[in-house]
Amino acid sequence: MATHAQHKADWQRWQESWDRQQEWYLPDREERFRVMLDMTEALVGPEPRVLDLACGTGSITDRALKRMPNARTVGVDRDPALLAIARGTFAEDERARFVTADLSDPDWPSALPEGPFDAVLTATALHWMRTEPLRALYGQLAGLVREGGVFMNADHMPDESTPRINAAVHVFDEARRKQLAGEGAQDWRGWWRALAEDPALADVAKERFALFGNPAEAEHADHNDEEFQNAEWHAATLRGAGFAESRVVWASPTDALVLGLR
Repeated sequence: MATHAQHKADWQRWQESWDRQQEWYLPDREERFRVMLDMTEALVGPEPRVLDLACGTGSITDRALKRMPNARTVGVDRDPALLAIARGTFAEDERARFVTADLSDPDWPSALPEGPFDAVLTATALHWMRTEPLRALYGQLAGLVREGGVFMNADHMPDESTPRINAAVHVFDEARRKQLAGEGAQDWRGWWRALAEDPALADVAKERFALFGNPAEAEHADHNDEEFQNAEWHAATLRGAGFAESRVVWASPTDALVLGLR
């Protein structure tokens, strides 16, 4: 991996700007995190061993460790730029570690420290996977969660049976984002453009763009924009993969948090 030792990144600034950029799209982002951690504590206790799946900059890791100081976390992702921010942020925290792995590689669990985990948590990340690869991933996750442990996925889970509601929500959200943009809020493209301009992260940004494309040039260059699974699919697929119980534990007009209990 390219180095950036000659420059020092402001990791906390990048963490905060990531949060603000994500909230531009997800105004209820903190609420889904709160419910996710509520359910984690309710089902596996206040000292869980957590796998932060497709961890990005470590948003779940950050909130889990602040809420549950005796937790331990392992973050896994493929994005070198986001992992650089995560590793920089938690460099002095022995409770958190991060590994690089491609979730589309069937052998990705071999990159992890030995399991199983009390909780596998992910948010706004797996929607880039198409249906059959995601089904296969759920089957692997069942083997990484201990009996009595949990898996939770908070993500885009549209319900196509309500087109008029969906259309109204879309118009409302577009108006809200337009207003925020007028007030100077940073969107997805703007965030990546700013990252590439930071001398401390320019090299890992180039590495990231070589893998997935440059979001500053094409907003959905690195996302599956064709196949989205609804919440019922996620719950049923988790049961089929070996989870004893599964259901929605939180929802917004466009997203849901599905929990699977082993």
